[in-house]
Amino acid sequence: MNKYDRITPEGTRDALFAECTLRRQLESRLQTLFAARGYSELITPTLEFYDVFNRDAQPFPQETMYKLTDAKGRLMVLRPDNTVPIARVCATRLRDAALPLRLCYNQSIHVISPSLKGRDDEITQAGIELIGSDSRMADIEVIAAAVDALQVCGDEYRLELGNAAFFRTLMQQLPASEEVKETIRDCIEAKNYPALSDLLDTLPESGTTKALRMLPRLFGGEEVFEKAAKLVTGDAFTAILADLRALWETVTQFAGKDRVTVDLGMMHRTDYYTGMILRGYLSGYGEEILSGGRYDNLLAEFGYDVPATGFAVNIDAVVKVLSKQETPATVPTTTNVLIWAASGCEAEAVKTAQDLRAKGMVVEHSLSETLEDAKKYAAAHGIGSVLPIEISGTDSGKGV
Repeated sequence: MNKYDRITPEGTRDALFAECTLRRQLESRLQTLFAARGYSELITPTLEFYDVFNRDAQPFPQETMYKLTDAKGRLMVLRPDNTVPIARVCATRLRDAALPLRLCYNQSIHVISPSLKGRDDEITQAGIELIGSDSRMADIEVIAAAVDALQVCGDEYRLELGNAAFFRTLMQQLPASEEVKETIRDCIEAKNYPALSDLLDTLPESGTTKALRMLPRLFGGEEVFEKAAKLVTGDAFTAILADLRALWETVTQFAGKDRVTVDLGMMHRTDYYTGMILRGYLSGYGEEILSGGRYDNLLAEFGYDVPATGFAVNIDAVVKVLSKQETPATVPTTTNVLIWAASGCEAEAVKTAQDLRAKGMVVEHSLSETLEDAKKYAAAHGIGSVLPIEISGTDSGKGV
C-alpha cells in the first residue's frame, strides 16, 4: 500500500468549493485594482534556474528552496519569490522598454517553512512592481495601491511603515562578525527579543546595542521618531528618520492615522530591500497579509541598474480570513435550472441549455434515468426548476 497517496505534502492543502470562489473573486478584484492604475500583467515560470536566486545578498537560503534538476542535470528551483524573476525579466526582455514600468502578477511561490511553524509552503501572491523610479511619488503610489488592496481584502486592516536602511545602518556600526549579525537579524525577524537580549549581552555595550535592545519599542505613531532620535546619532540616521517621517505624514493624510503605524524594527525575510518597507495586516490573522518595499539594488545584480519598489498580497492568508467570515465550504447551490432529457432528446436538451445560459442562467443536465429521480436530485440540491425535454423540439414540462 502506498504510504502517501491519500495526503498532501507538508505545507500544502486542497482548496474546496466556496474557498475557491473566494479566491477567484479576490484575485479578480485585485487584478482590476492593479489594471486601473496602469499595471500590466506578466507571468514568470514556476521553474527557474537556481542561479536566479543565488544572489550576492543571499536572501534565499538554499535550505528553504525546493530544488530539482532538469534533463541536462542543471540545478532548478520552484520559484521561492516573485520579485526576483520579474527583476530578471526587466533586465533582459524588457531592458529596452520605456521607464517607468508598471507590472503586476498573480502566481504562486514555494518556500520550505520551518517545521511546526504552521505556514504554507505553497503561497499564491498578487502584487505590483514599479520599475525605474526612485522618486518619493513612486513610493507613495505603491503605498496608496497597498492601502486600496487592503480595503479590497477586508474592512479591519492596518498598515505598518518602516525603512530597511535603519537596521542596515545599525549593523554597519556594530562591531561583530557577519555570523553574529545574521543571528541578530534572525532574532529580530522572529521577534525573539529574549534571545536578542542574551546575544547583545555578549557584545560590548554601546549606543548601537542600546538601540538594538530598544527596537521592539520603536513601534507606534509619531512619537516613534522622537524616541529613535534620542537613541541614534549621525547624518545617516537623521536622513532616514526624516524621510520616513515625511512619508508617514503623507500616507496618514489619505489612509488615516488610526490605520498607519511606524515600526523601525520591521524586518523582511528577503534581504534585497534598501529603503521604505511596508506590511499590511487584517484583523483575525496574526501575520502580515501584504508586504513589500523599495529595492534599488536588485536589478543591478542582473546587469540593469535601475531602482524599483512594490508589494505582494498573500492570497492564501486573505482567503483564510475571509473564510472565517463566510458560510463553511460546501458545494455551491447556484444552479437555476435542471434539464432532464428523455432518450433521443439529448441534442435538443443541449440546445435548450445553451439558450438559457445565453440569458445568464446557470443550467445543469440531469444524469438521472427518470424524471422522478431528476426532481428528487433538484430538491436535494436546492434547484428550484426542472425542465423535462421529452419530444424533439418541444418540452412537456413547465419547469422554467
